[in-house]
Amino acid sequence: MISYTISQIAGILGGTTEGNSGEKITAIAKIEEGFPGSITFLANPKYESFLYETEASAVIISKNFVPKAPVKAALIRVENPYQAFTFLLQKVQELLQKKTGIEEPSFISPTAKTGKDVYIGAFCYIGHFAVIEDGVKLYPGTYVGDGVTIGKNSILYANVSVYMQCKIGESCIIHSGAVIGSDGFGHAPQADGSYLKIPQMGNVVIGNQVEVGANTTIDRATIGSTVIQDGVKLDNLIQVAHNVVIGKNTVIAAQTGISGSTKIGEKGMIGGQVGIVGHIEIANGVKIGAQSGISKTIQEENSAWRGSPAQVYRQQLKSEAIFRQLETLMKKVTALEKALSEKNGKTEV
Repeated sequence: MISYTISQIAGILGGTTEGNSGEKITAIAKIEEGFPGSITFLANPKYESFLYETEASAVIISKNFVPKAPVKAALIRVENPYQAFTFLLQKVQELLQKKTGIEEPSFISPTAKTGKDVYIGAFCYIGHFAVIEDGVKLYPGTYVGDGVTIGKNSILYANVSVYMQCKIGESCIIHSGAVIGSDGFGHAPQADGSYLKIPQMGNVVIGNQVEVGANTTIDRATIGSTVIQDGVKLDNLIQVAHNVVIGKNTVIAAQTGISGSTKIGEKGMIGGQVGIVGHIEIANGVKIGAQSGISKTIQEENSAWRGSPAQVYRQQLKSEAIFRQLETLMKKVTALEKALSEKNGKTEV
């Protein structure tokens, strides 16, 4: 629960106020669902009509915005309402997550190291020689295997599993149900048709300020490391296979699958349900549309791809346009064949 006056919030955001700046704010709401005691924002002109109807006590708006009708709510004027509102959400989240201490029952190995101001929720397990640095928060039911390192101020929500020897950087967020360091899919076919499991002896290394969505899995390398570099954002339900490398600040949407030993460059954008084969490379800045299938290396930086098998974005759109005309083209070809047959005095069978 938050409890700040409108003027205090304006000070935090570096804004100016109009209206009753002394009223207390205790909640955050969408502009169309505002209620007394809540604060909201207006950044998209599409929602301007709600400004004149909202019951919210305060609205964050642009410093240059001119209302077309009276507004009941107090106004906080800022340079960029969307950025200001995001900043406010971050500050509120920090307040709500101010947890420290060790809850019982939990298990912490005598050989593990824990830093200052950590939070270890009930039923957590921290293995031998693990390192939990300052400010880390482990929510209930989290498993941290032997030799794992978790960097400063990282948050692992309930029921995250981090297998042995994996490393997580600073200020990371790992959401519930994520599994870091499960075995890569390595099985050698045998003469009798069975498969021999190949031991997966590597680990996963996650950089700083990485976010991993709920129920996403990142497999440990066979040898060496599966690497998720700084600033990467992974959505829910993503599969990252062994020895994959994902470059800095790349974002990947839900249900994408990345096969083993593929290297993805920096600042890429990959849509939902994309499938990527193994042992290829994708250049920096590449954008891949949802449900695309990537079957070969993409060398051109900042290019856009779409479809399955994927093509350059504009080519794929042209292919789709032609495909939609196939029925019409088929009818024309049939009519032409019939006309030629009649002209040549033949009867079409």
